[in-house]
Amino acid sequence: MTVDEGARTVTAGQAAEELELRRGEFRLAAQLGLVRTVPVGEGARRRVERAEIDRLRAAPDFPDGLRERVREVGTREAAALLSVPPDRFTRLVRTGHLSPVRFYLNRYRAVVWMYLAGEVTEFALARPALLTGRLPLDVRERLDAHEDARPRNWRARRLALLLRATDDPWARAAAIASMLHPVHVAEVVRDPYERAHLDRLRPPPQPGHPLSPAAREVTDRLALADAPDEVHWHRMGLTLALKEARADRPAPHSGEAAQVRAPLAPTGSEPPPDVAPDPDSESAPSSGIPTVRGLEAPPPYGVEAPIERLAAARPEVGLPSRAGSPRTRLLDRLLRRKTAGATRGRRGKRPAAWP
Repeated sequence: MTVDEGARTVTAGQAAEELELRRGEFRLAAQLGLVRTVPVGEGARRRVERAEIDRLRAAPDFPDGLRERVREVGTREAAALLSVPPDRFTRLVRTGHLSPVRFYLNRYRAVVWMYLAGEVTEFALARPALLTGRLPLDVRERLDAHEDARPRNWRARRLALLLRATDDPWARAAAIASMLHPVHVAEVVRDPYERAHLDRLRPPPQPGHPLSPAAREVTDRLALADAPDEVHWHRMGLTLALKEARADRPAPHSGEAAQVRAPLAPTGSEPPPDVAPDPDSESAPSSGIPTVRGLEAPPPYGVEAPIERLAAARPEVGLPSRAGSPRTRLLDRLLRRKTAGATRGRRGKRPAAWP
């Protein structure tokens, strides 16, 4: 970072203090594009330009307006905003009518989903018919089938934010790969050097990721696609993202320095739209899985994906068994270890400055 860059930018902590936001609120504002951040140096932490802070502080509703746009609410508070019982709100979010913005585990290791208060209020204005009376038949049928769209919609939102934050093709592929079980990634990405490179660029877990093995098992399970159509969609997206990445440059092998372009902040002055359910849908909204260049949008959640229109469709997309001889798997592990050892000296810098 040059002296000029240090003078015209500030750290995230200093920006949060000047914008009168808590660290978690600032992090969410940056991810949503409400506060534009810029990469400074290869692999360095993202910073905020002084002009961006001045722009936000000049808003007539500062600081309450910015703080309200990143305000998170749990189930009870969200139900109070909608003037409905908490169990009715739970039924609405289980069927995908609202997307969680994050989650955490309480002391009993139960998953607690959080929502943007602004999105809850907008939902009340857009879908008042769902707040009173009997729920539509298709919604009741999905509840009877014990469907829960909250993990899938959270993953869709998270992936959209990650893809929006970078234009580096390998980092974009790593973001998509983070949604898949390693066995699925190994089936799509045959080259062990490419898999090692994707793993090095893998986005970090959301802040507050638990350290206990039991809690980590829960969060890791929520972070991976599980529905067959969702798994298939991300496999197709990873295939196309790899094609773009390979055309840009090959993955580095052992002893070669990895070249990673830092993620870019959104360039528009207005915050980018969130990946959220389609308010015009009468029951089942869109899954919100973002579009990868060359791949059209997925079908709405709850509608079986028309696999025949997808190229190279697989008859089974469940978790596959590990294939290959023991010697092949051993060679794979050795190559991974060798590649990791070659980059160990560069771990002072993060390979990609994810927001």
